[in-house]
Amino acid sequence: MYEYLVNLHMHTPYSDGRGTHRQIAQAALQAEIDVVIVTDHNVWVNGPEDYYSEAERRVLLLVGEEVHDQAREPQKNHLMIFGADQELAPLARHPQSLIDAAQAAGGLTFIAHPVDPDSPTFGEPDLSWVSWDVHGFTGIELWNAMSEFKSRLKGRLQAIYYAFNPERIASGPFPNALERWDQLLAAGRRVVAVGGSDAHAMRARMGPIRRTIFPYKFHFQAINTHIFTLQPLSGDVAEDKALVLDALRNGHAFIGYDLPAPTRGFTFKAQGMNSLAWMGGEISAENGVTLQIRLPQRAECILLQDGEPVKTWTDRELCAYITTQPGVYRVEVYMPFHGKRRGWIFSNPIYVR
Repeated sequence: MYEYLVNLHMHTPYSDGRGTHRQIAQAALQAEIDVVIVTDHNVWVNGPEDYYSEAERRVLLLVGEEVHDQAREPQKNHLMIFGADQELAPLARHPQSLIDAAQAAGGLTFIAHPVDPDSPTFGEPDLSWVSWDVHGFTGIELWNAMSEFKSRLKGRLQAIYYAFNPERIASGPFPNALERWDQLLAAGRRVVAVGGSDAHAMRARMGPIRRTIFPYKFHFQAINTHIFTLQPLSGDVAEDKALVLDALRNGHAFIGYDLPAPTRGFTFKAQGMNSLAWMGGEISAENGVTLQIRLPQRAECILLQDGEPVKTWTDRELCAYITTQPGVYRVEVYMPFHGKRRGWIFSNPIYVR
């Protein structure tokens, strides 16, 4: 398996972002990201999708869309669409029709910032997803960097502090987002979790203070989605795009907060008597299964079954757990950073049947 860093959910001047596609690619190259997926609001931008290179490095820039009903106040139900390659914003009023149309076009659909609290101090409304009766979506954006930033804005002093200290914001996905994901999994749904930047590089002003909140490069060094592909990326845009989308579709991925320490190298797999499964895969519990976890460095590691912790390791790099019990198994990893216990890695599940 080949591991690649994907940063997804960002905006350009085609909607409410500041940087062009080329500037985003340049920032991704500097941060050594492999793939970026741009998702402007209610507009699919045809043309910028390509490889961008500098010296020995290259980054694959893909273009999706973040669709929501602009006539609704507040504007709930934001849906990220990757790979449909057509404009679907006219269907924004009907989330199920939107999901169905994206699926028919071969696209993936991820519920964006499923939990997005308001910030009354700055007039920012709650933009959480509310239409949970939908079905057929690929996954959810379990950890959204800007939603977490919004949750910290209890006043102007906090806004100034975090604007100048962005490395102190992220702690992990919202507990109710994790709970919602576990509920969906427990109901037998295959729901892939991704982490998103929601990057805008917006320019903020408060009196004489001016600040970019936050540069694309900062986002690219923080919350990423790491994917695993069966073949290496070749440099062919169409072939590599298919590999990236296939990995996301099947949940061959984990969310890594790469600012405290690089998460590249994390693995979570299940070994049976005659079979092997990676994240997103399924394996039989017959004759027992060994769940194997490898961390990039020593940390606190929690194995969960159906949303409940079954084993915790502290200060370990290698962890193993033998089970004969069916269930949905996933991993959470935590480490101290700037004086606080923070989420570091959140795996997609392995389904033991």
